[in-house]
Amino acid sequence: MAIAARKASAEAVGHGAISRPRVARRLRPGSAWGVACLGVDVCMLLLAVFATMLSGWLSGARMPTIAWATAFAGVVLGLYASRGLYRRRLRLHVLDDAGQILAATMFAATAILSVRVVLGDPVPVALDSLRLAALAGACVTVGRVALYRSLQRARSEGEALLPTLIVGAGRVGCIVARRLLSAPQLGLQPVAFLDKEPLVDTGRQLGIPVVGASWDLDEAITRYGIEQVIVTFSTAPDEVLLRLVRRCEELDIQVAVVPRLYERVPETYLIDHLGGIPLASSRRADPGAWRFRIKYAIDAILAGVALLLLFPIFVAISLAVLATMGRPIFFRQTRVGRDGRSFEMFKFRSMSRQVGEHALRLHTVSGEVLGPGGVEGEDRRTRVGACLRRFSLDELPQLINVLKGEMSLIGPRPERPQYVSEFRQTVYRYGDRHRVRAGITGWAQVHGLRGRTSLADRAEWDNFYIENFSLGRDLKIALLTVGAVLGSARSQA
Repeated sequence: MAIAARKASAEAVGHGAISRPRVARRLRPGSAWGVACLGVDVCMLLLAVFATMLSGWLSGARMPTIAWATAFAGVVLGLYASRGLYRRRLRLHVLDDAGQILAATMFAATAILSVRVVLGDPVPVALDSLRLAALAGACVTVGRVALYRSLQRARSEGEALLPTLIVGAGRVGCIVARRLLSAPQLGLQPVAFLDKEPLVDTGRQLGIPVVGASWDLDEAITRYGIEQVIVTFSTAPDEVLLRLVRRCEELDIQVAVVPRLYERVPETYLIDHLGGIPLASSRRADPGAWRFRIKYAIDAILAGVALLLLFPIFVAISLAVLATMGRPIFFRQTRVGRDGRSFEMFKFRSMSRQVGEHALRLHTVSGEVLGPGGVEGEDRRTRVGACLRRFSLDELPQLINVLKGEMSLIGPRPERPQYVSEFRQTVYRYGDRHRVRAGITGWAQVHGLRGRTSLADRAEWDNFYIENFSLGRDLKIALLTVGAVLGSARSQA
């Protein structure tokens, strides 16, 4: 029986003779997620309508009619769907979705308000649509935050994880598996690999077996209860991978594909077609473009304003450092910034004495080179220094570097010259980070890649930031930095 099933699967995947399988009707994970989000949104919109009517009744103001409230809710839900707010995604971005929710809600309110005015409602009466929109946006955002937090908590505790099959047991496949294992909040649990000619011993490195080749797809799905398949790179021909993807779709299994040249696939790109052949054109990351010039001008303005507003704190910290550690107040260290140029980066001293530069001491874990960071050598921090480190207050003098044009508020973290010369030779695309000014905080840092973490991962995240730069992303990083600093302070308290 097993031999016959395997033969049928081989013929289906290898030769394209796919018959529609008989599968039990079930709600797909993506559909289940969409239903959950829709249910929360409807409940929150009903709450907003009730709160608007109650407040209007208590204040004696005009209340929206059920008809207009229903029309508003319908438009809002339609706009949410058009913006992809009901699609299942790996990462649940609260900040991004909150912006989408508020923008869609206000657009719906403006549309309803315009229709009501055109139909003859007086403007003061029609403005109740805006009151309803304000409450609806706030309620839906709060509901989504609660839903996202509950799902992420469940995933982190090992619940609601989808068994995931990875096609391709090579470098990229192992990177995908390792990141999924380290981030259970993404909701995918890699349980097996498929590859006829695996390049990596995944069982030894990751504890995940290679269970066969492409023709073993059906057996692997049945055996491991697979809900998600991720196709990475392997030696299998493209037509075999295409048939594998088609078979997954026949079995109602969610499929994701890592594209070739993924390093050059930004979040937004232009697609043209030559017949059925797509041509993807990416936007070139140009550090000399007007967007970066605006960014650096905003950096200088914000750094100057921050230095003025934080002057009392600067004085207080300087006096504390002077009283506990003496002179000098600032710790100066040579770092490498844009275009490989060196500069002196400032910090408040946090250690009782200064020593010479440490020798290059790198660590590796499973072949990954870990960057330097943290307290190197003997811990010489004073109580004041430990407090400054806990709240990242020792970094405040870098605002001076920003004002001088040596750094940016947000960008890749700078490193010491002796490390940079080594990393450029050993870490993939490390030198590409120096296309822009170094930053006080960055995209890699807010995702936990600081201190002794993988340098390859940090370079990848930093280059992603450069190639997908926007002022909106900078604002998001700033907000995430505040959350990360407060969270770190609480965990160390």
